[in-house]
Amino acid sequence: MARYNGPVCRLCRREGLKLFLKGERCYMDKCAIEKRNVPPGQQGKARKAKLMGYGLQLREKQKVKRTYGVLENQFRRYFESADRQRGITGETLLQLLECRFDNVIYRLGLATSRPQARQLVRHGHFFVNERRVTIPSYSLRVGDTVTVQNKSTKNVSIQHAIEEVKGRGIPDWLTFDGEKLSGKVSSLPTREQINLPVQEQLIVELYSK
Repeated sequence: MARYNGPVCRLCRREGLKLFLKGERCYMDKCAIEKRNVPPGQQGKARKAKLMGYGLQLREKQKVKRTYGVLENQFRRYFESADRQRGITGETLLQLLECRFDNVIYRLGLATSRPQARQLVRHGHFFVNERRVTIPSYSLRVGDTVTVQNKSTKNVSIQHAIEEVKGRGIPDWLTFDGEKLSGKVSSLPTREQINLPVQEQLIVELYSK
């Protein structure tokens, strides 16, 4: 599936906030947002105009897309799926994105970033309910169990991620067993548990035109 392969720090600078696309670097002084929080390009400083209407809605959509590493067509399908379900469409949209396999791996602390989690999933390092899954967009459900396959328990990237994110905690909607290197989806995440600084209602308004 197509995905963005360009420099990711410019994405954070374009949105004006940390999207945590480079793992531990995002928590260091080397982070692009810490060094120069202006949009990329020669006219970066001049772009800081007040956004209204469509521009504000577009920026909120781009934040979510880039955070989860989803391109336009796939993101639209997520929205259409959320729109068909009961409940608040914006919150349901975020729930669907949070339940992506690569995001759950990231939230469990088995990867330092979502791009790294996507790569580890594609390489077949994880099982879902004792079956190997190599699709990053695979949607997990309540009760699903994620485990690291035996051959990958000593994987340098996974071990480094566990040590690196140990102090950041695990979301309340997930449980994690550090000894068995396994996690479980205990419940669907609520909006309060999704620490994403976006106004999802603006995305709903954008697609509802």
